[in-house]
Amino acid sequence: MASPYETHLDRNPANYAALTPLGFIERSAAVYPARIALIHGRRRYTWRETYARCRQLASALAAHGIVGGDTVSVMLGNTPAMYECHFGVPMCGAVLHSINTRLDSGTVAFMLDHAEVKVVVIDREFSPAMRAALAQAKVRPLVIDLDDPEYSGPGERLGTVEYEAFIARGDPDYAWKPPADEWNAISLNYTSGTTGNPKGVVYHHRGAALNAVNNLLAWAMPHHAVYLWTLPMFHCNGWCFPWSMAANAGTNVCLRKVDAKLIFDAIREHRVTHYCGAPIVHSMLINAEPKLREGIHHKVSALVAGAAPPAAMIEGMERMGWDVTHIYGLTETYGPAASAAKHEDWQALDIGGRAEKNGRQGVRYLLEDGMTVMDPLTMQPVPSDGQTMGEIMFRGNITMKGYLKNPRATAEAFAGGWFHSGDLAVLQPDGYVKIRDRAKDIIISGGENISSLEVEDALYRHPAVLFCAVVAKPDSKWGETPLAFVELKSGATATEEEMIEHCRKRLARFKCPREVRFAEVPKTSTGKIQKFQLRELAKSASAIE
Repeated sequence: MASPYETHLDRNPANYAALTPLGFIERSAAVYPARIALIHGRRRYTWRETYARCRQLASALAAHGIVGGDTVSVMLGNTPAMYECHFGVPMCGAVLHSINTRLDSGTVAFMLDHAEVKVVVIDREFSPAMRAALAQAKVRPLVIDLDDPEYSGPGERLGTVEYEAFIARGDPDYAWKPPADEWNAISLNYTSGTTGNPKGVVYHHRGAALNAVNNLLAWAMPHHAVYLWTLPMFHCNGWCFPWSMAANAGTNVCLRKVDAKLIFDAIREHRVTHYCGAPIVHSMLINAEPKLREGIHHKVSALVAGAAPPAAMIEGMERMGWDVTHIYGLTETYGPAASAAKHEDWQALDIGGRAEKNGRQGVRYLLEDGMTVMDPLTMQPVPSDGQTMGEIMFRGNITMKGYLKNPRATAEAFAGGWFHSGDLAVLQPDGYVKIRDRAKDIIISGGENISSLEVEDALYRHPAVLFCAVVAKPDSKWGETPLAFVELKSGATATEEEMIEHCRKRLARFKCPREVRFAEVPKTSTGKIQKFQLRELAKSASAIE
């Protein structure tokens, strides 16, 4: 017998609408039309103007023949155009593919073909790589150039129309429609793909809307926040913050280049309240000349993401007087999907204790269904003892649809009904997750597991260390031993013996590096250290020896 709660109580337009973040900008434009939405150099756009420009973009794309399910790629910096694409592209039913601006042309060409791109918008700064990529690709998309007034460097136009001229063709009152199904794709983000071709991670409207709201809740962002774009918008769609800021009706301050002086100047001039970044961005600010921070007296809140930001970095941010919150996630989870949710009693701890608590990967976002640490073989949760290692797994509303055109990889990622992150961690007694390492980064020396992150955390506590990375070096006796690559702060000096002894004071001797090499540590454009390059160096050095 059917439940009376399910009889004659059906979905209809009056009681159900597909979740989408596109409605956020419509509301802000209606409720706060005159508030500033975007600042870029001398340009200012209100929410009314920004919404109209997004609709013009959608209208122009539709007039060009772009329909639901088509892919529109962009290689843009943190500019108003990039922000507008996060709304205008999906408003016409298309899928937004944001390209990492530092990728090589071969990788970009693969993405263009794999995604069957119909249109690509290119910032003139990135034209050299895109010219080569378009020459290699099989697809022949419409190429739209962006001439950003804030950029005066080299570059050329590759297309037949400039962005402003293109959107001028569109209707600012374009009657866009929400997706017929919230499961429809809204964006495509490719993984870094250190081996083989990158995988295309597909986001849906439902997940984008929910994670945009998650960000506001997890960070407790006040209405009308002023957000500085230090995080690339191409990275996991800016961790969904383009949509979060529309929901917040705040102000987006665009920034083309991550530079300590530019960041501090923008914070001071615009009274920036919030910004996000990888540990590299925060470390840069901590180690900048103190005089650059002069005149900033208001509260600044920062989100830091990374597998495990060093405690020394979190301590440094606190000493600056800024409020830092640690979040955790992957491309496959729309960016952040967990946070080190703070407790009032943590304030009673010393700064080191607070940094340790805040440095954990923490607990799931409110609108994510599950996050835990499990044995990947038995698919059973590990005990909350802070010792038993397992794999971090997610499931729920803010986990990707899957990998584009890759059913095998999708099935492997979702085996057992959970998304497998590949990050090894423990579950602590209070239920918070603490990463120990990536599965591929664990060093097994003489049968003992050594967490490269634990060794790095010790190294970061040396006052001369700016960046470091620890990888396994093949060893005929022990199998593997820790090899540390250390990048020193400007003007600082240190010796290999000094670094090893520094670690011995903090770690068991078998965990300490057997060798330390001083060099610039390779990083991606989003600040992630490229350990795969260092692992290759370690292997080649061992072969020579």
